[in-house]
Amino acid sequence: MGSVLAAASPSPAPAAAAGSQGVQGLVSVPPGFTMPSVPSTSGSDQQTDADPQLPNPGMYEECHRKCKEVFPLPMEGVRLVVNKGLSNHFQVCHTVTLSTLGDSGYRFGSTYVGTKQTGPAESFPVMVGDMDNTGSLNSQIIHQLTSAVRSKIAIQTQQHKFVNWQCDMEWRGEDFTAAVTLGNPDVLVGSGILVGHYLQSITPALAMGGEVVYHRRPGEEGAVTSLLGRYTGDNCIATLTLGGAGAHATYYHKANDQLQVGVEFEANTRMQDTSASFGYQLDVPKANLLFKGTVDSNWVVGATLEKKLLPLPLTLALGASLNHRKNNSNRHRDTQEPGLSFSNLIQRLSQR
Repeated sequence: MGSVLAAASPSPAPAAAAGSQGVQGLVSVPPGFTMPSVPSTSGSDQQTDADPQLPNPGMYEECHRKCKEVFPLPMEGVRLVVNKGLSNHFQVCHTVTLSTLGDSGYRFGSTYVGTKQTGPAESFPVMVGDMDNTGSLNSQIIHQLTSAVRSKIAIQTQQHKFVNWQCDMEWRGEDFTAAVTLGNPDVLVGSGILVGHYLQSITPALAMGGEVVYHRRPGEEGAVTSLLGRYTGDNCIATLTLGGAGAHATYYHKANDQLQVGVEFEANTRMQDTSASFGYQLDVPKANLLFKGTVDSNWVVGATLEKKLLPLPLTLALGASLNHRKNNSNRHRDTQEPGLSFSNLIQRLSQR
């Protein structure tokens, strides 16, 4: 089960987590799964003190992910997750969500991992997907074409209608990562979105890069650019993104094996809105408990508690939030979050 478990995350995301990280945007993996890592390539394993080899910086779109994983997922109520491994290459997941404020529902997910071994816990191709009780589907096919090139095709439907689909091509060098994404192309109408990412290691701890998003549709055409810098310490990661839409900064710190904290700052120059959030994650491995909490500048407090019911393959999650400004359980902000990445941009363009 090593290959299958490597492709599955411990806690799937809820079905209707609008605005959260890791859902709705096609760049993110479908709820309940994580993107398999791609091994960096190097021409030589020998390194000298005079000319140290810089590490591969990873993916551009995952620079803020470490901090975002500390924050709890926006959910209200109870979620029960059942993971079942059918073989060394196939696994299924059942998720039942019960809520008095939002929609209750059921999701079925599956993961298939191929036989092409690229590492101790990495096999390709990988096919992941999930479908809810309304018929909405999220699916992805990921394949390692060569030692440095990986491709991905993602499709998202809403009931019986296609909402988004995209094709990615990523190239990982010794000290850089370059990627090209084509989203929602339509040759007849003349619309589509083209995204280019580049991330370069400057030093072993510092990486810098940029993003260019070009979108076109009848009567509308434009481009959005942004620059990114990331510093990685022994137990901390600081990331800053600056673009025409605003700024996005995150800071992640691992205090010890049980406690992790994160701080996120977002500024939207177009909407004249800023917000700051603080989140923490407490892991109690002896009790199989995982607790996440957050509080932001809009006085919204949220928390989730996850309990693994071993030896059964069950995970029980409880979540709640409170908006002190409105004095209700609505955790969504009064304004939209700034869209500095492709996932946020493609959502806004597709919903118009």
